[in-house]
Amino acid sequence: MTAVLASHSIPVPLKTDATVIGLVGLAHASSHFGHLLLPLLFPVFMQEFGLSYSQLGLLMTVFFVVSGLGQAGAGFVVDRLGARPLLFVAQGIFVAACVAASLVTGYAGLLLVAALAGLGNATFHPVDFTILNQRVSAPRLGYAFSAHGLTGNLGWAAAPVFFAGMGAAVGWRQAYVAAALLYAGILAVLVLQRDKLSTEVARHDPQVHKEHDLAFMKLPVVWWCFGFFLLSTMTLAVVQSFSVSILKAMHGISFEAATLTLTAYMLSGAFGMFVGGFIAARVVNSDRVVAMAMAAGAVLLALCGTGLLGATATMVVLAITGFAVGIGGPSRDMMIKKATPKGATGRVYGMVYSGLDVGFAISPLVFGVFMDRGWYGATLLGAALVLLLSVVAALGVGVRTVR
Repeated sequence: MTAVLASHSIPVPLKTDATVIGLVGLAHASSHFGHLLLPLLFPVFMQEFGLSYSQLGLLMTVFFVVSGLGQAGAGFVVDRLGARPLLFVAQGIFVAACVAASLVTGYAGLLLVAALAGLGNATFHPVDFTILNQRVSAPRLGYAFSAHGLTGNLGWAAAPVFFAGMGAAVGWRQAYVAAALLYAGILAVLVLQRDKLSTEVARHDPQVHKEHDLAFMKLPVVWWCFGFFLLSTMTLAVVQSFSVSILKAMHGISFEAATLTLTAYMLSGAFGMFVGGFIAARVVNSDRVVAMAMAAGAVLLALCGTGLLGATATMVVLAITGFAVGIGGPSRDMMIKKATPKGATGRVYGMVYSGLDVGFAISPLVFGVFMDRGWYGATLLGAALVLLLSVVAALGVGVRTVR
């Protein structure tokens, strides 16, 4: 396929790579924006429909279960049909989810929205990384992965501002209509630039390729990658779900200051990913970069969990933790690329990144028990321990990767 430029020996113009990276980054930001379609309106749903916390929690479990199962399957479709069609379908599903959210009249409708949003979210990682690996020139892949992670964080950061502003101006139902229009606009941009998003399809000659499509699942390195994502995401889920409550309970920090600290963590993580892109482009041993970044994050998070730091120091150290973890993001993606067999990009990324959804799904269940019992410091210490275990997983990936 002549449209795929990254495999050409002719140097690729910076503008060409930048356009691809920008389009994929826009799509990834919309995916992370979609993570928060429901949680940001939880207080409204409790008041409107009389829902409990457990019912609201189940909505996110549905989201991540559908996303995880769909992501594992989407990788096979990407390898067979190409990434671009699934990218367009995902944006369309998010439009449908937002429209459905604007019309809900009860819990059943919210469950449908959660399932739709999870299905829309399912395709992004196998789609994004297939496009980046095929369309971006090798010397710029580290920067591409950095931009990919950074735009995801910006999508998370944009959602609260969008829904707070639109909700206050026109009401929560109309805010969902506006979100549907936003997704439709993103879809229009991607369609207009569709020539930049085409990918080669993995073609298998049965006379030459006798391995089954699931043969990659026999590779230990794939499951070490899966384990890394599951563990590292469990820690992220703790920070996103419980850090505000922990800061209030342990140090008497106001809700506004605690929320600002979480925002600082996410923005610090985005800056870390920016810096990490330069490291990923220059350092060959990606697994060691990831291990050092996660180890540093684990130590900082453990310090926060000890309760020995004062309120201000805890907020500062927690924000710095985001930077440490963020540095490892681009190298993490390079680590997965190096561990991926040729012709199985979509399948491997789909399977590996489904570990992210599993981590998001089970972490609140595990650490929610700690929170219910008032073990606030232990929650952070447990999250730090899990992040430290992800260091072992990252080094395990490096040992099992053919260099």
